[in-house]
Amino acid sequence: MTEPTTREAVLVRLPTVLTILFPGAPPRVELRAGTVAEAIDGLNERWPGMGDRIRDSSPAIRRHINIFVDGRRARLDTPLAPGMEVFVLTAISGG
Repeated sequence: MTEPTTREAVLVRLPTVLTILFPGAPPRVELRAGTVAEAIDGLNERWPGMGDRIRDSSPAIRRHINIFVDGRRARLDTPLAPGMEVFVLTAISGG
């Protein structure tokens, strides 16, 4: 199977915490997806278990994870088009 090119794929940017948990996962991944949920499915196909780290069983994006598409907060049903950037971010807390 041919790897997608930027013209036909979305670019998913992963946080370091996920790339550490899944050896071989780069911080930037190109894949074909029509929604955020499909992008998560694509990540999970490449690195089994990654999908469970991003979404829960409801299904919904986990509370400590934020996903942005082209700078806007996204949900699982947020549509994606080729060339869009999807940022998976972990929440930061402290005090």
